[in-house]
Amino acid sequence: MATSNLLATSNAVKLNGVSFFSYFTGKPNRYLARCWSQTTTTPRVQTLKAATSSMKPKAESGPNSDVIGIIRFLRGKSYLVTGATGFLAKVLIEKLLRESPEIGKIFLLMRSKDQESANKRLYDEIISSDLFMLLKQMHGRSYEAFMKSKLIPVIGDIGEANLGIEPEIADMISEEIDVIISCGGRTTFDDRYDSALSVNALGPNRLLSFGKECKKLKLFLHFSTAYVTGKKEGLVLETPLCIGENITSDLNIEYELKLASEAVREFHGREETNKLKELGFERAQHYGWENSYTFTKAMGETLIHSNRGDLPVVIIRPSIIESSYKEPFPGWIQGIRMVDPIIVGYGKGQISGFWADSKSLLDITPVDMVVNAAITAMAKHGCGVPELKVYIVASTSHANPLRFGELMDLSYQHLRDSPLEDTEIDLAPMKYHSSLESFTSSLSNKMKRKEGVSHISTMSDKGKRRLNYLVSMARIYKPYMFFQARFDDTNTTSLMHEMSMEERKMFEFNTKGIDWKHYIANVHLPGLKKQFFHG
Repeated sequence: MATSNLLATSNAVKLNGVSFFSYFTGKPNRYLARCWSQTTTTPRVQTLKAATSSMKPKAESGPNSDVIGIIRFLRGKSYLVTGATGFLAKVLIEKLLRESPEIGKIFLLMRSKDQESANKRLYDEIISSDLFMLLKQMHGRSYEAFMKSKLIPVIGDIGEANLGIEPEIADMISEEIDVIISCGGRTTFDDRYDSALSVNALGPNRLLSFGKECKKLKLFLHFSTAYVTGKKEGLVLETPLCIGENITSDLNIEYELKLASEAVREFHGREETNKLKELGFERAQHYGWENSYTFTKAMGETLIHSNRGDLPVVIIRPSIIESSYKEPFPGWIQGIRMVDPIIVGYGKGQISGFWADSKSLLDITPVDMVVNAAITAMAKHGCGVPELKVYIVASTSHANPLRFGELMDLSYQHLRDSPLEDTEIDLAPMKYHSSLESFTSSLSNKMKRKEGVSHISTMSDKGKRRLNYLVSMARIYKPYMFFQARFDDTNTTSLMHEMSMEERKMFEFNTKGIDWKHYIANVHLPGLKKQFFHG
């Protein structure tokens, strides 16, 4: 596609002589008892009005107003963001624009067939999103003009050489950006191995190579996952991953790419997809990871570590990211996420139990806390010091981690009184199965009774598909349903202690302060139900 076609518009933004189109045309419960005993007063559900306290940027005043200097750092900086229409990136973009309207441009890498479709995605998925309602209130009639002046859609793909960006556009961006934010990735646990390798393993390295060509780049910030270290027990440390050090030297990424390529050549159609999913799982298990997602994310980290040169790098490792705790308002979520399919299946009466340990640690972190930690780390390390720093943003390090049984007990209490669907469901407390065989047997018996058949072979095709899906989901989720490790957050805690009181209020990420009863019952479940009914 010619560059002239990409930029043909009468409503363009010009930067260094290059035009950019900014956008379109009742029973006692032991878990609840523990949660309630920790709360002396019942927190009120935060409303949009309550959240507007952070609508206006705070003035920097006094000697302790900017110990790290977050707002000062953000002012005037320009960014390149991948995965821009995803859940995490959108919350990040909203926070940047709301707390620092004086920032420069935010270039958003988007997979689109042409500029028109990229502009439409920007408008439909970002500018029109209810996530940005506080910004709409802040700017009023000038909201769209403000968003158009800041957000620049760029056609590209982290799965392609030079990010798939037109050379002229790439040259212009390399002159402008101060920070690269790597949010893009494939998050399916049973993904095709070739796709996961291309995006999660090689994608960050392609982005890093692009960053090395950027004239004034101050920081490369990459979002990974807290589970990137594989099957670990005990304390999981905030240390960079390096092949030959904390990853076996037997791992050869080029060899893994070769295996995936050979599988692509050998198989075709549905068989190809199934074989590549199986290959990803087998290779992950062989090297000590649970699935192809965490395995390929680990490879991505090792490539960043080995190829960054003297470029300052921050790696953020969040645990399971769920709905917002407070900002821009409580309960915002996009899609049915990690633990939510279990809650939805339970609430709809499709499952009454799950293959899980009720006492397993379910490490959930609200998305706004992940974003606040990332922005704080960005400001801390965006001074050009050539180091690599890892921050784990999680909740199991603290004295009151959430357990899976607590989540489901809270869900039971809430959904019993406020069901997911209009149809009446006799909801009972969640049952926990210690083996896949026990779960499968219980599930199949329940589905046979529902259909009035005596054997699985006589079930309807829809019933068989539902049974296979739920059993497959249990297999995939098994590592997280029996998780007992804890995440070290020494670096993250130290970062928080460096902030001024004003910065802590503006960019809060103290997961120790999460009130789980309030968050699950009053924030997350209402947000999930809104997504379920209207998403």
